[in-house]
Amino acid sequence: MKAARSSKHKGRKAAGKAFKNGGGAATQADLDQMRQQVAEKCDLKVRIHYDKNGKMKRSYSCTSTTREEVQAKARKYRQIITRKKPLDQKTKKALIKHTLENFEDFYNRGFLIYRKSVAEAKDFAALEWSGRGSIMRDLLGREYIDCLGGYGIYNMGMCHPKIIAAVKAQLERMPLSSQELLDPLRGELAELLGELAPGDLQECFFINNGTDAVEGALKLSRLYTKRVGFISAVRGFHGKSMGSLSVMGKNVYRQPFEPLLPSIHFVPFGDAAELASEFRKLNMVGQDVAAVILEPVQGEAGAIVPPADYLQQVRQLCDEFGSLLILDEVQTGMGRTGKIFACEHWNVVPDIMCLGKSLGGGVMPLSAMVSNPVVWEVMEKNPFLHTSTFGGNPLACAAGIAAIEVMLEEKLAEQARVKGEFLLAELQKIRAEFPELMTAVHGLGLLIGMDFVSDEIGYAIAAGLFARGVLVAGTLISSRTIRIEPALNIPDDLLRTVLDRLYDCLTEIRRKRLIDPDLHSMEKLG
Repeated sequence: MKAARSSKHKGRKAAGKAFKNGGGAATQADLDQMRQQVAEKCDLKVRIHYDKNGKMKRSYSCTSTTREEVQAKARKYRQIITRKKPLDQKTKKALIKHTLENFEDFYNRGFLIYRKSVAEAKDFAALEWSGRGSIMRDLLGREYIDCLGGYGIYNMGMCHPKIIAAVKAQLERMPLSSQELLDPLRGELAELLGELAPGDLQECFFINNGTDAVEGALKLSRLYTKRVGFISAVRGFHGKSMGSLSVMGKNVYRQPFEPLLPSIHFVPFGDAAELASEFRKLNMVGQDVAAVILEPVQGEAGAIVPPADYLQQVRQLCDEFGSLLILDEVQTGMGRTGKIFACEHWNVVPDIMCLGKSLGGGVMPLSAMVSNPVVWEVMEKNPFLHTSTFGGNPLACAAGIAAIEVMLEEKLAEQARVKGEFLLAELQKIRAEFPELMTAVHGLGLLIGMDFVSDEIGYAIAAGLFARGVLVAGTLISSRTIRIEPALNIPDDLLRTVLDRLYDCLTEIRRKRLIDPDLHSMEKLG
């Protein structure tokens, strides 16, 4: 489904016929000429629309929106946010149309092409509107069982009442920090994490998202070891800011931004012998390694669980060569894999641990890096070497404190273990029944990946489940891998419903392939 033609420039003068239906980006000379034509009467804005064949077209319009008009729009949007009464159908459909226009004209253009909520939502795109527990509802009231979990943020489910109540209470008191007076919530959350963290990990620093935590860990490693290099894993994912992108093991995201950080080396995940060889090679040529950075279970690669003795061997190699071990638990932490922290499955304690995603309880953005006191000591001389304006703000810390209480009170790690064992066993049975479509199932706890025979089949499964009211997605590393990452407290009956709908989806795709054995088109498969 393509976005409708934008109406944001209605009644405004076009910048010039020569540029009105241009298919590509205008050159600088084009824009200079257009500006000269319109002088100082307006600003030039690009607009996107589609021809009858679905091909994207760009045109440029002259807009003279006043600040008063922008203020009026802001008032209208705020009133929709705070409105108590349900929206009528006409308003809902208008909001859907306007949202599509806004995404095409103003937000991360190209984003809509990849969203099932647009492409697979039939007459009206799915706009998320409300959610409780494991059920999300769109603006039109359509319900979805959430097995995506916002890529791992909803360990406690959506809108958990205890977490919402804590954030609301803090919002009324003091939403953000003054940066001068001490914030008690920051200290309290650090205390809780320091006491929960394995081994001697206890020194906390709070930021807003996972990539920030990784950036801090990389900087701290360099500062402590006085070394430059890092070893990461092929297909590993650690974020997309410059430092974390440098240690990502996927070329499609790295290559456009190279050169990245120097002295970054990659080894296959799960192969301790390859890591040992890389250490020895680098040592022989005088390239010391500040740290090895790994996910205990590779999340974006499709919930890849390493061999049982792998992380213990990694820990030994880091100690042998004087390098730190950073474990990225942004996705695996807070009970996701059946332990509070995934590294506890193998009794391995890193020097630095990164947390995020569900640390904010699915309510606030919150992440952390946690180190041992020996490593953190290098920061004590100048704690302003690494700071964050919004990191560890009172609202986020209130959410984090409540999230830890809920995680422990509801035994979410134990729930993840039991439900994960059930789900993995049932998915293996389904895989055995559809071997020509599904090739593998793997994971730990409620971080599960399903591998399919092709990218097209993977997309068809995700789209088919979406049409059946189940939210899943591929991973950023592998399009043919579908991840299942629900709330850790998802009811058992919903898990069974998901399995039934997956079975139905596979059955339909098999039937279509039997009719046409050479079927590869995502449009025909969906």
